[in-house]
Amino acid sequence: MKWNPSSALRWLLDSERGPSDRLLPRWFFLRALGLIYFSAFFSLVFQIRGLIGPNGILPAAEYLQAVARVMGQSRYWFAPTVLWFSSSSHMLVAICWIGMAASLLVVLNLWPRATLGICFICFLSFVSVARDFSGYQSDGMLLEAGFIALFFAPPGLRPRLGSARPPSRISLFLLQWEWFRIYFESGVAKIASGDPQWRHLTAMDEYYQNGPLPTWIGWYAQHLPHWFHAASAGATLGIELGLVWLMFLPRRWRIICFFIVTPFELSIILTANYTFLNYLVLVLGFLLLDDRFLSWLVPKRWPILNSLQPSSAQQLENRKLSGWRETLRPHWKAIRLAITGVLLGCVFYSTTAQLLWMFSPSLMIPVSPFEVLEPFRIANRYGLFAYMTRGRYEIEFQGSNDGQTWVAYPFQFKPQDVAKPPGIYAPYQPRFDWNLWFASLGTWRASSIVPRTEELLLTGDTDVLALFAGNPFPSAPPRQIRAVLWQYHFSTVEEKRQKRIWWRRELLGLYAPVIERTPDGSINVLEWPTPLANQE
Repeated sequence: MKWNPSSALRWLLDSERGPSDRLLPRWFFLRALGLIYFSAFFSLVFQIRGLIGPNGILPAAEYLQAVARVMGQSRYWFAPTVLWFSSSSHMLVAICWIGMAASLLVVLNLWPRATLGICFICFLSFVSVARDFSGYQSDGMLLEAGFIALFFAPPGLRPRLGSARPPSRISLFLLQWEWFRIYFESGVAKIASGDPQWRHLTAMDEYYQNGPLPTWIGWYAQHLPHWFHAASAGATLGIELGLVWLMFLPRRWRIICFFIVTPFELSIILTANYTFLNYLVLVLGFLLLDDRFLSWLVPKRWPILNSLQPSSAQQLENRKLSGWRETLRPHWKAIRLAITGVLLGCVFYSTTAQLLWMFSPSLMIPVSPFEVLEPFRIANRYGLFAYMTRGRYEIEFQGSNDGQTWVAYPFQFKPQDVAKPPGIYAPYQPRFDWNLWFASLGTWRASSIVPRTEELLLTGDTDVLALFAGNPFPSAPPRQIRAVLWQYHFSTVEEKRQKRIWWRRELLGLYAPVIERTPDGSINVLEWPTPLANQE
């Protein structure tokens, strides 16, 4: 074939000319992506009203009204969400149920492009208005992968492996590119941050204890000797900065890379609850493999293997379609390829530009593509664990009717009861619990969710109470609410053996103002907190 710019673009963008040996990795990845989407919506359906509902902590309606006042007609681009039509509790729950239904259809391989599009729209609708509750890199990872998957998935109502339409090279590369950047940019961020813990290989010494939601396996990992933690820190930097470059090498090296990074991700999943983040990175790694390798692993009698090659019925159908669409098909195909090229080209440009800015922040290159895509979170920069936290702090809400006896509101997932082992919850994401961990690292003035939660607990808001494991004041809301700060440590081996506890904790003091509900319904501040050790 004679190469020219036109044929090169078709080779890159046209799925009919895509690699025919990546059908099984695509099939596995899309099924896993559907499950990850389902986990995201499933966790939201129980929380969304308390998070951003009309009576929630950060109401979506208030945010959208503020955006409309400031942005005018450009508000729809600044905050792309279907909640512009309605942000009622029913609408919020509806996008979760629609997202769950669509994600299950993705798993069942029914009209994958359309159902992936529905998942993307529903999840973007939440992320665009949730503010503090959607400021996680994992949300951007899922939206980026979900958007590229729209071009990666095979067309049709029931495409099976889609052997007649293999994945386009550009969509396959951009998913691999996202996988590479998650690792490499995180490694660069660790070095660029100047955090001495990474440079001295002490970053993992307290890692298992200090993350947002530790696991019981993490307790055991924490008590391994220092040389293990130092080796883990060195291996992390080696994988993120060096090993992932094997992605660009021939097949054998990619497979070797897969077998090293997969156990690495599994170890993170077992020792910490980072929601669906590590599951997504794990399944992106499967795109390093090909049909020849995966067909060797799966059972030979697996029915899906029969569709690795187009059947005669598929080929006949393609000929029939090309017959009655003979006139319009070339024009539509050209338009489709042009749209694909522009959209995915902008994603590649924006992500590459952000990677280059990590090395040269003053680099003068056009920023328009990045600014256009920014509201959609589909071209992101990553930097996981650039700084390692020293010390674990937990905010606890307490209520009282007399100002003397204080009763704690029990959390569903956060450490609280020192005798309760930390669980494994991922990919479920308790966003309220997560945000309180971030809030504990700073002051209450920098985190509006804490005083807002105090006010809503004082009024007995049922949506916010649903974010907790129970209501210690079932008859009526307490008269006073306060938020205190504890410092937690994993118990020692001896403490666990003798006292049967997983944690030790120390009360540091008041975190946020103590507030009281007066007989006329107004709220007064009874006591202001003083700066604590972790806030200075």
